[in-house]
Amino acid sequence: MINYSVYMLPNPIDIDAAPKAYARAQVKEVMSFRSFVQHIADHGGHNRGKVKGVLSDTCECLVEMLLEGKKVQLDELGNFWLSLTCNGAENCQKFTAANITGVNIVFTPGEDFQNLIGRAEFNPVPSRAAQVATLKAEKAGEGTVDLDAAKGKTPASANENTITNSSEPAGVDNSSL
Repeated sequence: MINYSVYMLPNPIDIDAAPKAYARAQVKEVMSFRSFVQHIADHGGHNRGKVKGVLSDTCECLVEMLLEGKKVQLDELGNFWLSLTCNGAENCQKFTAANITGVNIVFTPGEDFQNLIGRAEFNPVPSRAAQVATLKAEKAGEGTVDLDAAKGKTPASANENTITNSSEPAGVDNSSL
């Protein structure tokens, strides 16, 4: 089941447009590499060490092939290749490798990962900020939760537009989720 919260987000292209509601998936748990390896081993009846070795070698070889300029097709998993982030130059003659500022891995899903919507079930849940505020209030023995405060809204902005939330609330770290 995919947990999601709904947020009001502004249109980054049309700043005058009214915000619209969008869903954000919430990660239930971060699965470690070790746990993932064990899961694969349990499914296939394989030795965990062999699975770990194959996956580690796969990652190392994938990076090697990408750096050689190859597009790697991994059947049902999908395709991997590189794209570049660059600073533009006035013309082609003035463009050098120094203009390249980043190397990005592009992934396009294979057959097993396309059409996940047909297999997914969705479950609406409170935002992470609301969950944190509720737990904090519960532990403190409080009977109410100030959601506007939890979401970093001032009383004036909360009255002005009670549903606008353009980003994750302050103090909520989503980098590992």
